[in-house]
Amino acid sequence: MAPTKRKTAEKPSDDNNTTRVTRRSLRLATQKPPVVVVEPEPKPKTKKAKVSPKKKPEPKAAEAAPPKVENGSKTVVIEHCKQCSQFKVRAVKVKLGLENAISGINVLVNPEKPRRGCFEVREEGGKTFISLLDMKRPFAPMKALDMDEVISDIIDQIK
Repeated sequence: MAPTKRKTAEKPSDDNNTTRVTRRSLRLATQKPPVVVVEPEPKPKTKKAKVSPKKKPEPKAAEAAPPKVENGSKTVVIEHCKQCSQFKVRAVKVKLGLENAISGINVLVNPEKPRRGCFEVREEGGKTFISLLDMKRPFAPMKALDMDEVISDIIDQIK
């Protein structure tokens, strides 16, 4: 059997100009307009240094300056990126290795804001022992390093 055709109902004429009533239109019609309350502006306070919550307060001069170099002691700076925990793991390993092997050595980890994708070990104001800069993920040059060998090389160069 062939499907039967549906009969189309005649459309009512729009001579009445009636509007469609929906639940939303009823709710809007019965809703009261919102009340706007204007609060007075707060009085300006006395002049104080304002610290925004996003900015960290600047370190004091005593904290920012690295420790003074004592007679015969050397300072080694380890700068590592904060992007990935692998940088920190290697930096801590180098720090502990140097402190255990050489007595009276000062090892600073990130005394200033570190560069991105950077792992660098250097003598303060002098020689650079290892410098890996602008590394991209997955940080292959850094992960390929044998850290025990790197630590022993740095110890030999310092002595």
